Amino acid sequence: MKKLFYLLIFAVMALLTACSGSGESASSEAEETEIIGDDIEGATELTYWTFVGQHVDLFRDAANRWNEENPDRPIKLTAETYPYDQMHNNLLLALQSGKGAPDIADIELSRYANYLQGEPQLEPMNEYVEPVLEESVTSRFELYAKDGNYYGIPTHVGATVMYYNTEIMDQAGVDIDEIKTWDDFVEAGKKVVENTDSVMWNVGTGDFLMDFWPMISQQNSDFFNEDGEVILDNETNSKTLQFLHDIIYEENIAELTPGAMNQSEEFYGYMNDGGAASILAPLWYMGRFIDNMPDLEGKIAIRPMPAWEDGGNRSAGMGGTGTVVTNQTEEAELAKEFLAFTKLSEEGNKNLWTVLGFDPPRWNVWESEAVRQDNKYYHYFGTGIFDTLLDLKDEINELNITEYTPDVSTEYNTTIAENVLRQQAQSPEEALKQAADKIRDMK
Repeated sequence: MKKLFYLLIFAVMALLTACSGSGESASSEAEETEIIGDDIEGATELTYWTFVGQHVDLFRDAANRWNEENPDRPIKLTAETYPYDQMHNNLLLALQSGKGAPDIADIELSRYANYLQGEPQLEPMNEYVEPVLEESVTSRFELYAKDGNYYGIPTHVGATVMYYNTEIMDQAGVDIDEIKTWDDFVEAGKKVVENTDSVMWNVGTGDFLMDFWPMISQQNSDFFNEDGEVILDNETNSKTLQFLHDIIYEENIAELTPGAMNQSEEFYGYMNDGGAASILAPLWYMGRFIDNMPDLEGKIAIRPMPAWEDGGNRSAGMGGTGTVVTNQTEEAELAKEFLAFTKLSEEGNKNLWTVLGFDPPRWNVWESEAVRQDNKYYHYFGTGIFDTLLDLKDEINELNITEYTPDVSTEYNTTIAENVLRQQAQSPEEALKQAADKIRDMK
């Protein structure tokens, strides 16, 4: 609760600064506002807050479809896009103060636990979620649940996969379909280093979402257990961090990621030039390829993550946004029905792919005609994307997100990875124990 108190104080200070006469008042306003259905007389007004402008594309499409299909119940949707921190802080303050919240809002995964403290100020979505759970990747819905209530609707599965540069792998004499385990991955990496000018992989020090976290998740580990206790320094996590160290300095098949993370301009240029043979990232990273690495079109194949042992999990669900209906809405039933229409219906899940390029949580649409239609992703990566996903849908563990998850991110990106992987100044056990104790002291 101490952390929540300080977060609220920070939010109040941020809001007071934004509303003062110091020239910062514009920071309390949305970066972009779009109104859909403003020309429809008698439409019910709903507001939607997001921190990702691309998400408005999905809601625009849904609002237009809703108004076409429900002419007797039209809506006027005001979609407002804010900077990440501002939106989350203002939303938390609004919910705690009891006024100022939108009808519908996006909440990013690592911030989500802050909104479930005490009695959630959100509307349960059970009547819409429960009927589709059997045909969905349920672990993604559990991320946004508390005490049997489902509050957030996921935007994607975030299935983590391996992206292989087939041109490099072919030159190295490696069949990517023979890479089943991390041991196989290391052996393949030796061939890449021996026969090409590339390394096999990169290990980041600025984003654990792209290596460390999915690699421990696939081993049924995490940063916290289901009771919220810190397990960051457990044996599985230490061994995984040691593996990342060793493939750089012992096996010599990988190197530190240029730019510290694989979402940087330095890294994009490096990959375009064939610097490495593979990238570990969630499926939503496909858009990063298309937007930033055009030279690799037709050269990238998507395959499962290597397992730690035969029969082990070959994926993990990383990243995500849960969309909620707040309890301040005056149109709760309409807002919930519209949110379900947008992100839970079959058509809505198809649009998560066709509009946003995300892997939809309902796997029963992964073989639908709409999802299989040719588009820019199939042009770039080939046609087997959803065949791979169907093979992995039962191998994605639930994550244990707490209000301290952002602190683990900070510790990893500023201390753990720096000391173990870059400076080699601490062992994995030492660095993880030091960080874990710091998180424990915060609680």
